[in-house]
Amino acid sequence: MTRPPDQADDPGLVRAIAEACESLALPSDDDFAPAFDRWGDRRVLMLGEASHGTADFYAARAAITRRMIEHHGTRIVAVEADWPDAAILNRFIRGLPLPDGMTKAFRRFPRWMWRNGEIARLLRWMRDWNQGRPPQDQAGFYGLDMYNLTASIRAVLDYLDSADPDAASLARARYGCLEPWADHPAAYGRMAGSGHHDCEQAVVRQCRDLLEQATRGKDADLLDAAQNARLIASAERYYRMMYRGGAEAWNLRDSHMIETLDLLLQAGGEDAKSVVWAHNSHIGDASATEMGSTRGEHNLGQLARERWGDRVGLIGFGTHQGTVTAASDWDRPAQVMTVRPSRPDSLEGHCHATGIGRFLLDLGGDPDLAGCLSRPMLQRFIGVIYRPESERYSHYMHASAARQYDAWVWFDQSQALVPSEDGRGQDSQDHEGASDTWPFGV
Repeated sequence: MTRPPDQADDPGLVRAIAEACESLALPSDDDFAPAFDRWGDRRVLMLGEASHGTADFYAARAAITRRMIEHHGTRIVAVEADWPDAAILNRFIRGLPLPDGMTKAFRRFPRWMWRNGEIARLLRWMRDWNQGRPPQDQAGFYGLDMYNLTASIRAVLDYLDSADPDAASLARARYGCLEPWADHPAAYGRMAGSGHHDCEQAVVRQCRDLLEQATRGKDADLLDAAQNARLIASAERYYRMMYRGGAEAWNLRDSHMIETLDLLLQAGGEDAKSVVWAHNSHIGDASATEMGSTRGEHNLGQLARERWGDRVGLIGFGTHQGTVTAASDWDRPAQVMTVRPSRPDSLEGHCHATGIGRFLLDLGGDPDLAGCLSRPMLQRFIGVIYRPESERYSHYMHASAARQYDAWVWFDQSQALVPSEDGRGQDSQDHEGASDTWPFGV
């Protein structure tokens, strides 16, 4: 006999969640973000998402981020995005001009993740907040990821062309073997996997040279160029590894992101604080999931805890049903899809069975609840691709939520993120006065 959709697998757990949770206002309300002040002293506060295309998650993270900047001294906003593209937005919020030849940010798949109204509003707010503040007290927007190989090569060479033309010539020679595949890095992976055109030594030498220079000064452009060189070295290995399969490519990517975050915190000084936006699969401690126990994968949340201990806060986000912006396959057009109701035997199913529309679970503040949520339970993960027809096998895995996160934010019903390209994802004030070069001029 099939269970009714609202009947949870464990009624006792439903009662425990309902009794422990704290109802939340809408993210647009002033009462929403203060609920997260208890994590305001964390050096690293990671904010997750159960999908890459849910507007509620973006609005909530933006509200929490503004709160951390205004009231808790956070100055680093680091996101699961390419470093070179995020650098364009960072210049916008700091009121800096774009260098000649720099193009629009986030034009590659999945562009809706960062070209949307929620991000536009946050960046406009950060730009206004930064005005009149000294550079060292301004909030910055940074990418942790490493996919945009072409833009990173260009950023390194542009800096060297102006700072050291001889070094630029050497860098071009070193990157020469990589450039034939720069716009199609997967092709390089196939070639490198067959033993031809291995560029690793050249890019690592370039990375070492720039990192050595970066440690000798505070030149912001130099730091950016050095990070791009690190990105190239990591991306070169990543695109080679992804054809070998297994956990190696995933682990390289998240190791690169944690090293980038560490670099930003070191540059910010001993008191620097960061807010990190990434998917639940990156910020929820992988050692408490099938990722770590079965597949041998680590992630940002796990590595952050190992590095900074209790100075890290990991907050996951979930939803029962609604709509989501996603694609049916990689590099396919974005579309609004219906999210299927969560499984009754999943974490989401138990949250839905409480009948409470929005809430916060502080998993560190209630030992009894933490004990209930320590056993492995199904949890749903939707990335840029959503395949509802095979949802159980494509989007669920077992995880121990109380060990995976420090807190859990719940939206029972959620709405799809609207890309800016649709013309509905932003208001006119979000890009008023911005040049077409900026991501708002669409």
